[in-house]
Order: sequence, then structure tokens, then C-alpha cells
Amino acid sequence: MSSSRYELFQKALADARLEKGLTQSEVATRLRKPQSYVSKYESGERRLDVIEFLEVCEAMSVSPNSILKKTQPAS
Repeated sequence: MSSSRYELFQKALADARLEKGLTQSEVATRLRKPQSYVSKYESGERRLDVIEFLEVCEAMSVSPNSILKKTQPAS
């Protein structure tokens, strides 16, 4: 279950970025990280810790709750 839930998390982050009209490079610049940082957490190659997640949300001007709500498996 945690694996599929993390996939929902990855998708929610990528979808939020796209909905804001941001590229991976733009988010990375806001985070002062290389573009590969964004690519890796969106693809699942790298996991985010809680603080990193909050920083990503701030960089995209997205509510952390809006992302977390999308990680709930459909019941």
C-alpha cells in the first residue's frame, strides 16, 4: 500500500506543478536546487522528507494539505 500511496504523492506533486504552469527547472530555481532534484522526486528515484515537501509546496505556492488529500487511496 505505501508504494502505491507514494506514487499518488508523486503524481500529486507533478500535477500541482503543471497546474501552476511551472516547469521542473522553474521549481528547481525557486528551491535553489538543480532541475534533476525535481525530476528525481517526481519520478520516485528520490523521496522527500517532510521539510523538503513543505519547501516544495512553498516554492509552488501550493497548500501541503491539497497534496496530501490526493494521496488518500480511493475507497
